[in-house]
Order: sequence, then C-alpha cells, then structure tokens
Amino acid sequence: MQPLAHTFFPGVLALRHSGGSAILGLQIAVARTEKTLEQVLRGNADANIAFSAMRQLLQTLGFEERIRGSHHIFTKEGVPEILNLQTKGSKCKPYQVKQVRHVILTYKLTGADDD
Repeated sequence: MQPLAHTFFPGVLALRHSGGSAILGLQIAVARTEKTLEQVLRGNADANIAFSAMRQLLQTLGFEERIRGSHHIFTKEGVPEILNLQTKGSKCKPYQVKQVRHVILTYKLTGADDD
C-alpha cells in the first residue's frame, strides 16, 4: 500500500492515497464546502443555501457553534461579529446568508491563512 498524502482545506484534513484514488468521504465534504462558499460569495441564490451546508462551511472556516433552541450561534476568535442562524425549512434565511457573506469578505476568511 502506498503512503498517504495529506490535503488541507481550512479546518479539514483529507487523507488520500498518493496514487490519487480513494479519499474516503472527506473529498465529497470538501467539494460540498467549496460549492457552498462559491454560492455564498456569488450572492445570486441566497434563498437556496442548505442550512446543513452553511453549518459545515462555517465550521470549516474555523467558527465554533453553540445551539440555543433553534438558534445556531457561530463565533470565531478575531471576528467580533456573532453569526446567529436559524433555519427556514431546510434552507438558510436569505438575510442571514448576506450577513455570513459580509463577515467572510470583511475578514478575508476564504484562504488557508484564516487563523
């Protein structure tokens, strides 16, 4: 068996065979997170962002989550804004997607140098 190579996406470690095959399930998670980040930054589908994908994105970007009832509260050291998200069915509320986009752009949280 070939040694494992490490691929990093901010906050996510994916292990894969250096031959490029089998990535377990993490490659799918990284692809989903990247797609969600693109959708949020694009801003043309704010009402169509899955809540579970937004949670995964924020956790990948280094936010810590705590839950109080239906409120999912995300905080990150170095980011004074607190993101308070609630679901609308299985989707995010559009105005909250705009708040997330503002925080990502303001604090330049899209690269690997987030910490």
